[in-house]
Amino acid sequence: MKIKITADSSCDLSRALIEKNNFAILPVHITLGDKEYSDARDISQDEFYKFLKENPVLPKTSANNPVEFEEFFREQLSSDGGYDAIIHFAISSKFSTLYQNALTAAQLFADKVFVIDSLSLSTGVGLQMLYAKELVDKGLSAAEVFEKVKERRGAVQASFVIDKLDYLHKGGRCSGVAKFSASLLQIKPIIVLRDGEMKVGSKLMGKFEKIVPKYVDYILLNFPNIDRTRCFITHTPIKNEIVDGIRERIKNIFDEVIETDAGCTVGTHCGPNTIGILYYTK
Repeated sequence: MKIKITADSSCDLSRALIEKNNFAILPVHITLGDKEYSDARDISQDEFYKFLKENPVLPKTSANNPVEFEEFFREQLSSDGGYDAIIHFAISSKFSTLYQNALTAAQLFADKVFVIDSLSLSTGVGLQMLYAKELVDKGLSAAEVFEKVKERRGAVQASFVIDKLDYLHKGGRCSGVAKFSASLLQIKPIIVLRDGEMKVGSKLMGKFEKIVPKYVDYILLNFPNIDRTRCFITHTPIKNEIVDGIRERIKNIFDEVIETDAGCTVGTHCGPNTIGILYYTK
């Protein structure tokens, strides 16, 4: 059975990983001021973060509609000589209508398109895509891969630590009082994905460079029983030494450590100086 794995661009996988695994990505829409772009197609991550830095207006992301998904699925099914099925991954349905719109379009393709609500975001989705690819390579059917990936969704540890609450505040996810207090006290929140939603796992206090190691220790302590296969370090613009420090801390824990840049979804809500480690637990 020939199976194609697809996702929306909020999965934050690098171009190299996408090409290596023959994934197909549907770019979400980004509005910067009065112009609309296709994520990672019409605008680079550098251009996106440059806009974020220079403009007071918060970028907006919008979901692809069912017609766009229908065209995308039809194109992918006929690509590379044709596929028997598609397994499509969507950012958590708690964040966007991307899942529902993909599901609506999938109904037009009988049993050929399987849509998974990842209950995650960023490379928390990417982890599930790579797991699905491993199952496909083992010869499992699309229906079997679909069920196994869904069963394991709850084992994905996806989290980030944020330097400033400005972007969460602009996006309506943080009150003005909380933002003011956090600024005064240099509070850096740890954002953890639980049941498909962003929750505050803990609050660290101090300069960002100093608290990042504490964030890593907090996550490893609170999400043990680690699947050592791989871990993503995913981040918005940040100092290289901070990334290197995390890599050094976890290199003997995981068999593979993959660094990726966070795209527009994480960037819009969290801003620069945001970094996370994402991995499966057993």
